[in-house]
Amino acid sequence: MTIMSERPATIDAPSAGAFGDMLRTVEELDTPEGYKAELIRGKIVVSPWSKLRYKKVMKSLRLQLEPHAPEGHDVDVAPFLFTFPRSERGFGPDLHVADESAFEAEGRHADGAALSLVAELTSASTKDADWLDKLDTYGRVVPVYLVLDMQVGEITAFWDPSPKGYRSRTTVTFGTSLHVPPPFDFDLDTSQFAAGADAEN
Repeated sequence: MTIMSERPATIDAPSAGAFGDMLRTVEELDTPEGYKAELIRGKIVVSPWSKLRYKKVMKSLRLQLEPHAPEGHDVDVAPFLFTFPRSERGFGPDLHVADESAFEAEGRHADGAALSLVAELTSASTKDADWLDKLDTYGRVVPVYLVLDMQVGEITAFWDPSPKGYRSRTTVTFGTSLHVPPPFDFDLDTSQFAAGADAEN
């Protein structure tokens, strides 16, 4: 019986950590059900998928995004790894919107350049990566990044990526509508998000 904690576990990567070698290691990992492996700051990090009470939030977000997604892009919460070779990162976002053609390739990871939006729901175990490493990486490639801070009860939209990261951001508390920038360009209803927030905070 394998026992995994709520905290992320770091696994030593191959010598010198060539990105391709690290990706192969991630692919070969037999992670327990309910856990995902990502490449964060040059290390392989295994952490739990979102809490059960986050499901309602993710469903609301997915259903609202679907009518506004760019043509040919799919909105999903399935556990896929998206790679960012220039940053030598590989992330499995809580929710993603990506060009469907990215899933026609062979292999077990998709190109991060296919993403039009990612959303992460923070937890005690992932919050630092969501606000730091993922923000930096997504901010160079992904048009829109939504961070749902489940401990604070706020959602932040980042957009307008550049080589130095996102140029724009806005934050609202759960219960307030949030304008999701182009290519989505609609007002997101966050009234259901508070129900999934962490009660202890």
